[in-house]
Amino acid sequence: MHNDEGVNAIKFRDLWQHNSYKYDPTEFHGPSLYYSTLAFERLTGAPHFQQFTEARLRLVPVLFGVALILLIPLLADGIGKTACVSAALLTAVSPAFVFYSRDYIHEMLLVFFTFLAIASGWRYWRTRKPAWAILSGAAVGLMWATKETFVITLAAAGIALALNHFWNRNLDASGLPIRAPRLNFLHLGAALGICLLVWLLMFSSFFTNARGLPDSIRTYSSWVNRAAGDSSHIYPWHFYFDRLLFFHVHNGPIWSEGLIFLLALIGALAAFARKGLSDANASFVRFLALYTFALTAAYSLISYKTPWCLLNFWLGMILLAGVGAAVLINAARFQWAKSAAIILLLAGAAQLAAQAWQAAVTKTPVWWAVDRSNPYVYAQTSADILELVHQVETLAQVSPAGHAMQINVISPEGDYWPLPWYFRKFDRVGWWDKSPEDPYAPVMVVSANLHAGLDEKKTHVMTGYFELRPGAFFELYVELPLWRAYLDKHPAE
Repeated sequence: MHNDEGVNAIKFRDLWQHNSYKYDPTEFHGPSLYYSTLAFERLTGAPHFQQFTEARLRLVPVLFGVALILLIPLLADGIGKTACVSAALLTAVSPAFVFYSRDYIHEMLLVFFTFLAIASGWRYWRTRKPAWAILSGAAVGLMWATKETFVITLAAAGIALALNHFWNRNLDASGLPIRAPRLNFLHLGAALGICLLVWLLMFSSFFTNARGLPDSIRTYSSWVNRAAGDSSHIYPWHFYFDRLLFFHVHNGPIWSEGLIFLLALIGALAAFARKGLSDANASFVRFLALYTFALTAAYSLISYKTPWCLLNFWLGMILLAGVGAAVLINAARFQWAKSAAIILLLAGAAQLAAQAWQAAVTKTPVWWAVDRSNPYVYAQTSADILELVHQVETLAQVSPAGHAMQINVISPEGDYWPLPWYFRKFDRVGWWDKSPEDPYAPVMVVSANLHAGLDEKKTHVMTGYFELRPGAFFELYVELPLWRAYLDKHPAE
């Protein structure tokens, strides 16, 4: 588990076991991930939290990723049928989407709710049925309840709508101004009302935490400070493109989703030129292009960056890439040329799929999902942690106390995640952000930065040195009688 996944898992544990959740305006993002997990686990008859697995928790973002693909046909009359098929395929094989759909974090939920808001908004625009407006409002409310960065998406959408409206009235290549239908303020009011209702229910923890409502506004003071540079996650504007377009370090593979970017540029140019779009709506594709460019610019210019944030604008790129693929297929005059274009595009998709499999699944000869030469790996937990957990579990088997064995975990500033997840079966674990007055316990997991030397009294022995994540190392100390018992049972180890 990534340390963020471990934090989210323990936050969910409180909701699962004690029906308790309180929004924290300084960390951890919004409640939708935890309540979505709660609904899924209750529907599937989940076990006690001690029996939960990484896979069970990660099924939640996986399902949202699959649902995202299944919803793309809602845009069939917006980007075109061929573009829908192409965009769905590219979403399914994009290494970034595959990798982060398998992480128990908020980002995939945010992307799904964003797409739902756009797609249902488009359906409302086409049909004027109030149900679509209400669904779009609910999706915006769920975006809000997922992650604070939803305001960036709303700002990008607002800018794109305004610019597209100006283009339609004054610059459209058809020479005829496109007049938008009059707004139905009753429908818009219903959408706003359901958005606020979702906000009320989620942030108040279903009326059990009134403080969560003002906290959902207060949170922006801390996040604005981070965006301005008060964070360790500060990177230059090209951080995301370095990972998406061409990434190669050491002796690792070459990674690139450049095909998607190139096809997206073709789709955007076709929308502005009104050429090669076939059954796509030029105005809607132009809105997508303006929205994607605005969102990409925003995320690039904000100094605070973590790689999973790229999913928010990369979805727009993928939708435009679907249009670009359709433009190339439609541009072929002869059937053999169309077939050749389709084969080439499928070959490109297959190469993306191979990258996705390598980045997220393959474990031999290198486990790329935790390797730093993978562009989507970031502050990733080392596979070394599994050996540490295995040793502690084996010690519990020879200890008279079993899983009631006392463990002290000591690390500056509480930098020991995701160990709380991995030690969830133990009843007596002490967590310390500095060395306590009496640090001794049968088992101690101590940050190497503390230079603790807890084996100097000869009551304990340091039995291992483990990397938690890049630059974070931990020492394992074991009480001598317990270590002897361990060696008696496991002499070969």
